[in-house]
Amino acid sequence: MKKNIMVIAAHPDDELLGAGGTIIKHCQKGDNVKVLILGTGITSRGEKESNVYDLDKLKCAAENASKLIGYEIEFDMLPDNKFDSLPLLEIVQVVENYIMIFEPHIIYTHNGSDLNIDHQITFNAVITACRPCAEWQVKKICCFETVSSTEWQAPQFYTFKPNYFNNLNKKIMELKIKALEFYNNLEIRNYPHPRSYESIKNLAAFRGNIVLNDFAEAFEIVRIIKD
Repeated sequence: MKKNIMVIAAHPDDELLGAGGTIIKHCQKGDNVKVLILGTGITSRGEKESNVYDLDKLKCAAENASKLIGYEIEFDMLPDNKFDSLPLLEIVQVVENYIMIFEPHIIYTHNGSDLNIDHQITFNAVITACRPCAEWQVKKICCFETVSSTEWQAPQFYTFKPNYFNNLNKKIMELKIKALEFYNNLEIRNYPHPRSYESIKNLAAFRGNIVLNDFAEAFEIVRIIKD
């Protein structure tokens, strides 16, 4: 049976960094996958004039990645690194509207203790929108890790404890990297930055080795409702 899978991310590239391999596996299985990007990304950096140009390129990169893998993508354009300037209810209602239309069975989203404030608020909005009394009940919610945010949180506030590992083979890992190449010169950095290709592969290898596999993506299960 095909399932509706939703990935809710704060910024373009978070969807691939955190769950790119898992998205690929869902698409290859025939599931319906929709990625919702809540924020613009990039616009809080540098000069405003160049950011407008880069924002178009960033959106194009996200769309090209979605076409390569085979999922739908939606953008809501909330202000980058300023989600906390908006009432949480506004963001919750945005997420609720998409959930009501798409009716996902599984949602993947950010870890609530990430260093990035937009990631934290995305998590809070998703959990609020997915409260069990909601009109559409999401049966499974998982948090992914986002390099250069999850692991950069101070140790006393770091709460990501993976308890679900999705194995990736070499071909899926290569396709994930190929999709990330659309973000080259925008979000990808040089090694040893966590958002370098080498570091992304190293993390996938580390997570895979935990469960005796070549590569994996790690998640923390927030909720599973079994009928």
